[in-house]
Order: sequence, then C-alpha cells, then structure tokens
Amino acid sequence: MMDTDAALADLLDRDAIRRCVVRLARGEDRRNPDLIRGCWWPEAKFDYGVYNGDFDAYLAWVVPGADAIKDTQHLLGQTHIELEGALARAETHVFSYHRVDAGHGDRDTCIGGRYLDTMAKRDGEWRIIDRVMLYDWEQDWGAAADWSQGVMGYPFTAEHFPGRAKGDFSEGFFKGEAR
Repeated sequence: MMDTDAALADLLDRDAIRRCVVRLARGEDRRNPDLIRGCWWPEAKFDYGVYNGDFDAYLAWVVPGADAIKDTQHLLGQTHIELEGALARAETHVFSYHRVDAGHGDRDTCIGGRYLDTMAKRDGEWRIIDRVMLYDWEQDWGAAADWSQGVMGYPFTAEHFPGRAKGDFSEGFFKGEAR
C-alpha cells in the first residue's frame, strides 16, 4: 500500500505532466513561443510523421506557423501516465481543428490522434524530452463558415467573439482586464 506522502507526490507529478501538455496546446493554438518553450527541454526531439527534428526545428515550424493554417484548436482528452522516477511516459488523446487555405478558399479540417510524450523532471519541473504524434483519423469538414455574419444566422454583438480570428480576448481575460 502506498503511503500518503508517496500518493501525494504521485498525484502532484501526474498533475504537473498534464498541465504541461495543456500549456503546450494553448501555446500552439496561439503560436506563443514563450508558452511553447516552457513545455520542452532544449535538447528535446519530436516526430509528427510529416515533420520531425529537434526543439529548434519544432519551434520554427509552429511559430509563426504556416500561412495557410489560419486557426487551430487542440482539444485534449484523457492522458494515460506511467511514472518511472524522474521520467514518465504519457499518451494524450487529441482532436485538432485547423482552418486551412490551400489556395481554394478556407476549409475546416479535424485530426484525431494521440501524443506519445516522454517527460523528464528536472529541478521539480516536468517537460517534454521526446514527442511522437500518432494519427487515428482525419476529416475534411468542407468550406469554412463565414464568421463575418456571426453564427447560425445570428450576428455577433462585439468584435471579440470569433475567437482568435480577431485577436485573442482570452489573453486579456486572464490578465483581469475588463470587457
């Protein structure tokens, strides 16, 4: 039976790993190099099947990102974590939405897959040391909706509602800025 201190340490490690993966998805969706950098160890490697390399290659690939990919949103599912001291293996399910202009107008696509992350804990902090992306499915949802008209026939009442298409209102929200 695990003692209370060991159980608490295990719980805190698992939470820190999950928060790292969440921060990374947030950083990728905002193409924020500081958020992204804080989730990877500098010598980390990645392999997304369509592109791979070291952390510097990854960061240059994600920020500023392809001009054709106008918006992304990563929705994370369950994370299975196996801890081994200062190393961990984590599998996180992901749905990633992308608004893409491939030269024929904007299209909405979605990919379902899993991140396989090897995590390392250094000085009390968990970060990714290696990531492999597995693809389970992809779906082209067709022509993108025209958000200039609002949603479902209803016009927006303010400029900030269409998400990152008009900046990112949530950045000010988390800074405590009033509407």
